[in-house]
Amino acid sequence: MYFKRLPFVRLIAALCAGIIAGWYFNITLQFILIFICLSVLLLIAFGLLPISKKFMYRWLGGVLWLMLFCGVGMLILFNKNITNNQGWYGKHYKEDNAVLFTILEPLQEKPNSYKALAEVNAVYNNNSWVSSKGKVLLYFKKDSLKPQLYYGSKIISNKSLQAIRNSGNPAAFNYNRYCLFQDITAQVFLAADDYHILSSQNKNAVQNFLFMIRDKALQTLRQNIHSPNELGIAEALLIGYRNDLDKDLVQAYSNTGVVHIIAISGLHLAMIYAGLLRLFSLIKSSRTKRWLEPVVVLAIIWLFTLIAGAAPSVLRAAVMFTFILLGKIISKDTNVYNTLAASAFVLLLINPFYLWDVGFQLSYTAVFGILLFFKPVRNRLYFKNKSLRWVWDMCAVSLCAQVFTLPLVIYHFHQLPLLFLFSNLVVVPLSSLVLIAELALFLFAWLPHINLFIGKLTEALLWLMNAFTMHLDKLPFSVWNGLQISLLQLLILFAITTMVTCWLFTRHAKNAVAALLCMVLFFILRDINIFQHKTQQKLIVYNVPKHRAIDLIAGKDCHFFGDSVVIKDAVLRNFNIKPARTRNRLYASEEIILPDISNFIIQLNALNVLVLSGKMPQAKPPEKISVDIIILSNNTTIAPAQLNQFFNCKYVVADSSVPAWKFSKWKKEFEQLHLRFYSVPEQGAFILKSQV
Repeated sequence: MYFKRLPFVRLIAALCAGIIAGWYFNITLQFILIFICLSVLLLIAFGLLPISKKFMYRWLGGVLWLMLFCGVGMLILFNKNITNNQGWYGKHYKEDNAVLFTILEPLQEKPNSYKALAEVNAVYNNNSWVSSKGKVLLYFKKDSLKPQLYYGSKIISNKSLQAIRNSGNPAAFNYNRYCLFQDITAQVFLAADDYHILSSQNKNAVQNFLFMIRDKALQTLRQNIHSPNELGIAEALLIGYRNDLDKDLVQAYSNTGVVHIIAISGLHLAMIYAGLLRLFSLIKSSRTKRWLEPVVVLAIIWLFTLIAGAAPSVLRAAVMFTFILLGKIISKDTNVYNTLAASAFVLLLINPFYLWDVGFQLSYTAVFGILLFFKPVRNRLYFKNKSLRWVWDMCAVSLCAQVFTLPLVIYHFHQLPLLFLFSNLVVVPLSSLVLIAELALFLFAWLPHINLFIGKLTEALLWLMNAFTMHLDKLPFSVWNGLQISLLQLLILFAITTMVTCWLFTRHAKNAVAALLCMVLFFILRDINIFQHKTQQKLIVYNVPKHRAIDLIAGKDCHFFGDSVVIKDAVLRNFNIKPARTRNRLYASEEIILPDISNFIIQLNALNVLVLSGKMPQAKPPEKISVDIIILSNNTTIAPAQLNQFFNCKYVVADSSVPAWKFSKWKKEFEQLHLRFYSVPEQGAFILKSQV
């Protein structure tokens, strides 16, 4: 059977099942070890069976191997989770303990601070230093930064570490999980007198060398490319440095379906790989060339991968090219699907959390689609003209890459770029020219006159690529926004894609029938979800730091009450509010700016909401006023006792515009008054569903 040639496809399926089970079911180490030991014992017992019995029950041997690798998946996930490590600082750290840090990367400049990733080396607990593990985000005030702080610096601080928390807004990005997957579990903001720098340093020679190359590349680009937009794209394209990217420009690339260009990926590595093979093809074949070619190619590929930050997309390509080259060395033909699965298998063994990385998912599904469909799609049309043939090849690659990535794009990004064929046709070749120009710019940095010309050419190409993308993004039909599917619908879409693919290659009617049944189920679930949202009644008080943001939802109608800053700032709104509106299938809203120092009444059917931003009237009403919710906003001076004298209410909610120092005092006072108090900055968005 064909699947016998794809052992890694079966093994990675079992490994992924174990990883997913280990994460979502929080499986204990004891259970994992028992499961693995049982699998090994059963495999040994199966191996002792007579040959006739093993042949008769050969499927059982395969099942036992899959069980074993499922257990391996659970084990590597357990070990990778830093909170399960006995040396994790969180197991013995107490508030105000002194902590010894090593800074792991050059500091990144932010608007009001400098940010650095640091490793926890030790915690001072019970009058002794305890060796510890784990990573923490450090933020230094700009006016407190000292020039000695750079990669490898060691500092001591007893400032309390703060747990990393999500915003708590509906459907918002899970920042807490994102950090945990990188071993980061806390953050701390440091002023000048909050830390002490030690004279000793802890630098990794290889890492320091890579940072030096990265800094040199950034310096070269900044000397020759002067426009901020073009510079940000150049840095991201060459070495994966994203700190200078303009957010609106990134959104334009996303809307037009070419965001993979600025997320350094296998596309760029494939260009370097093909270029190196082309250079070696000019050398005559010899015994020396046979071993020199793969060594040099692999060395350059992995150097580029490490300088680029070893992102999953470029790691996948590096591992896959490594497998291909090793296959050539041992003179064995490799099955490309098995090689692709093997590269994913190796990466997941190293870091099982890659399974949740969107870039990792898109990278593998795109490559799988290209490998599976490119030749059949390409052969559908033939052009004698080389230029037309090249255009069709580019279109075929883009189409094939979308087959399996499309469900993921809809699920993760809730949009569909409608002009991706046209945009990729122009931007991919342009980005290839830009990358070649950037490499030349870096290599010829020591020749001022040549470098000046290359720099101007690079900036012109970047400007053309950005201008084209921005112009395409402004077209009214460039992107289909507001798409919403559940995880179950995502799996059904993958089932449909798989069944249709099987039908195209085999023409078996049962595959077509299965695909149609899956489509029916998909649209039934979609219609149920749409009906539910047509009858929804909700109040959402969002957690937008230092701002007011309230959505009043009735069916598909949405009324927004908040600050003018939130209304005008698209980035702020897209990050904090748009995910919830997309999940609730809201496509437009009426926007009302709340006054800063006065009180405001909001009504949703029988639900009465009072927003208090100013002072209470001096005269006490003859009877308490009944309201459902009171939202305390801005720097209101209202005391809880006074509030209790004026109103009868079910909830008192303090939004994110209220100064932080008021919360602890209010909590105690509201508890004494037996009033339910909800703090949005501490507990996340406040959501109340109302009856129709």
